[in-house]
Amino acid sequence: MNQIDINRKYCKKCRICITFCPKSVFDKESERPEVVRPEDCIGCKMCEMRCPDFAITVTKGDN
Repeated sequence: MNQIDINRKYCKKCRICITFCPKSVFDKESERPEVVRPEDCIGCKMCEMRCPDFAITVTKGDN
């Protein structure tokens, strides 16, 4: 399973990661990104690439 780490110090709650995630891994109702479906992450790193504050890191696991 892929690992999604969110640095809370860097995150400014812009929700861009939530918007760009193609698999809806994040809770859409949350004010800040919360990973609620990590098993659905395909490791595309869209959240990591689109984060303007470099607050997200996706580490590919053994799927």
